[in-house]
Amino acid sequence: MTALPLPSVGVVLPTRDRPQLLRRALDAVLTQEYAGDLRAVVVYDQAEPDHGLAADRVQVIVNNRTPGLAGARNSGILALDTELVAFCDDDDVWLPGKLAAQVEALGKARGGELASCGVLIDYDGKQVPRLAFAGRVTFEDLVRSRMVMVHSSTYLARRAALLDVGLVDEAIPGSQGEDWDLALRMSRRHPIVNVDHPLVRVLWGGTSYYAQAWETKVAALHWFLDRYPEIGRSPVGGARVYGQLAFGYACLKHRRDAVRWAGRALRANWKEPRVPFALAVASGLISGERVLRALHTRGRGI
Repeated sequence: MTALPLPSVGVVLPTRDRPQLLRRALDAVLTQEYAGDLRAVVVYDQAEPDHGLAADRVQVIVNNRTPGLAGARNSGILALDTELVAFCDDDDVWLPGKLAAQVEALGKARGGELASCGVLIDYDGKQVPRLAFAGRVTFEDLVRSRMVMVHSSTYLARRAALLDVGLVDEAIPGSQGEDWDLALRMSRRHPIVNVDHPLVRVLWGGTSYYAQAWETKVAALHWFLDRYPEIGRSPVGGARVYGQLAFGYACLKHRRDAVRWAGRALRANWKEPRVPFALAVASGLISGERVLRALHTRGRGI
């Protein structure tokens, strides 16, 4: 029996003023051992493009949609005509075997439209694996938890499904959490296929454009609560977001709002672990930056 040809894959790499990291990310994509058609599109967002990167398998374009990460991703998706579309942020690195493992898993999953995989969180040189301990991730899972391993740089999706469910939402404040929103929308249709091995190294820390953008984080969290009422109806999921809001407001020195959201988190789930951190920051006992540094060394976020 003749084997079916492997699906074509296009990889979208949004970038902005990080040329060295971008070259590392692009090289890791192009050196994947994959027998099918593999190409990449580098999307420059609010930055001058380096057309010197263009090659047989590399297209260089600029974000011609809403400035920001969501618009850049969508520019790349629309520039491709491949069967599958993958994402890789310019400060992350695909590890060997990532693409082949996900293509195989997606092909075996009946109705599968989006695949993720485990990650290695790299913070200050220390690497911590984060796994889902499951072969699939459901909408309900993502309502309860953000699930850091379901990360944009792990995504491999059927392009037709992306166009059908709707592109990356460019209305989310600052594109903060746009990958969570996309995963929620996709998982409503079919569970996400998850290859539960760390196949992407995700760089945390100062390279992130969102590292200290607390106003944007808070606005985006409110957007998610408005868009997904299921979060508020989940005691665990609601408490998690309320705790994040409490922490965000504490970092903004809005003490009254921090205390209010901390109380709401405790009423939803008295075990919500973010509340003590938020209250400690609100009281001035510790800085939000110090809390995040301690969490990040353990591969955790707020």
